[in-house]
Amino acid sequence: MRFRRMPRLAAAVLPLLVAAVPARAQSAAAPPLPLKHPPRPTVPEITPADLMTRIYIFADDSMMGRQAGTLGNVKGTDYIAAEVKRLGLQPAGDSGTYFQTLPMTQRKLAPDASLSTGGAPLALWTDVMPLPGIGGLPFGYTLKLDAAPVVYGGRLGETLIPPADAAGKVVVFLPPKEADGQPSWQFWSVPAVFGYGSAAAIAVASLDVSPAAPLKDFIEHSLVAVGEEGLPDRGFPMALLLSDAAAERLLGKPLAQLAPGATGSTLTANLEFAPSAATTPARNVVAILPGADPKLKHEYVAIGAHNDHVGMGKALLHDSLRAYNTVVRPGGADSPEGTPTPEQLARVRAVRDSLQRLYPERRDSIFNGADDDGSGSMSVLEIAERLATSPTRPRRSILFVWHTGEELGLLGSRWFTDHPTVPRDSIVAQLNIDMIGRGEGEGEAGVRGDVGIIGLRRLSTQLGDVIDSVNAKGPKLKFDLQYDAPGHPQQYYCRSDHYMYARYGIPIAFFFTGTHMDYHQLTDEPEYLNYPHMAKIANFIGDVALALANRDERPLVDHPKPDPQGACRQ
Repeated sequence: MRFRRMPRLAAAVLPLLVAAVPARAQSAAAPPLPLKHPPRPTVPEITPADLMTRIYIFADDSMMGRQAGTLGNVKGTDYIAAEVKRLGLQPAGDSGTYFQTLPMTQRKLAPDASLSTGGAPLALWTDVMPLPGIGGLPFGYTLKLDAAPVVYGGRLGETLIPPADAAGKVVVFLPPKEADGQPSWQFWSVPAVFGYGSAAAIAVASLDVSPAAPLKDFIEHSLVAVGEEGLPDRGFPMALLLSDAAAERLLGKPLAQLAPGATGSTLTANLEFAPSAATTPARNVVAILPGADPKLKHEYVAIGAHNDHVGMGKALLHDSLRAYNTVVRPGGADSPEGTPTPEQLARVRAVRDSLQRLYPERRDSIFNGADDDGSGSMSVLEIAERLATSPTRPRRSILFVWHTGEELGLLGSRWFTDHPTVPRDSIVAQLNIDMIGRGEGEGEAGVRGDVGIIGLRRLSTQLGDVIDSVNAKGPKLKFDLQYDAPGHPQQYYCRSDHYMYARYGIPIAFFFTGTHMDYHQLTDEPEYLNYPHMAKIANFIGDVALALANRDERPLVDHPKPDPQGACRQ
């Protein structure tokens, strides 16, 4: 799942956890799962053993975190392609291959970047963080201003100035508030912000509350554009994240004293995210199981997951990091960072010591992504093996797509749906799997039940009816639908590949078991996954795909379709 990084604060705090602690006691207790697992031949059925074999391969250190546009991701996609070829699936990528290669353009902030107000410089990454267009966000890549006037727009979600009053100006907003009254860093969840396209720049005083702020490497290492022209600007201004202090400098008053429409100082800016050619390919893997019905085989039920993760980072002690997250950040990168209290620090040390009785302490720098999205990618591969080896073929064809670049802004799914290798209107539904490797209720954002589902009836009532019917006849899983609520602050509807299909009016269902302490952390590794639970969910999704493929009619779209080029709305 996209748009998260480990914050620097946690990395700075971790050394405190090992200070003045006695040497740990050794224990003969065997760990519940091994750190390494030799591969075994897979069988036609979806089994915990097969998922374990596949994920230990796919989330191994040798894959180097599988970041799109790196050699590690090439190795991961090579593995998937070799397996679907072995299963006899038809290639559906470019030029008769299993690969659809994205034309990648990496954008990095030009070295002469600068900002100032009233002749005094603003510090990049401390005062201001530029946030250009990534994923479904339309923000621009270039900001050239010479003393542009600054105006206060108000707090998002409350009373704002008319968009016409912001034309040609830098409009500064306060971030929206969560239900508990705390500021939300995800300012784009308020649709009103996209009505200010005539502004010179959109600035939001949310840098201090952003969980990944200030992360220069978020931009330097993660901003990759894709398209014939490198995803050019879409006519919308660049977005800036401001610290409260920088916002007050621009507006000339404490933020609490401002009223919408108040004028401030001026902003001079020279910012450009300049393009450069990517040196390593980023690839979707696309394969088809042909349907048996002469007429319906030209329609497709799509099943997908993302093949990438977030690469490598600073080396940290595994047990200390996992203990810190257990106590302080139970939702991993979705939890706010913070310095442990003395009581929390004592709990962290106790958890760390208990972990070290199971495993030897180790230093790690690779984000293996076993759950995100090794669990989804390998579940799709297991579903493909089950269906490909069945003596009975489904009536419709099954389209398998392992998308790249999800972590960089849904790039692979955007590219595939903009440039589909089958007719786009022949895709009757898309089932997306992203993080199904954990059990019930793990972490503060874990699902309460067997599986969370998003999009169940957002576009098609019939799709939801089919899923409910399959569940009633089969596993009787308990669904958690809380994260499908319109406007939910976690924005999961907008954060994985299914949305790129939904924006074209293709009914989708997104299956996941929620975030947890290892989400976007170095500790997201195979030994922590719940393989029997994952196999149960994967089998259920396979049953749903068959039910959709064998229906006489495709699911009826009976709800409004989004704007394919507009911003996603949770």
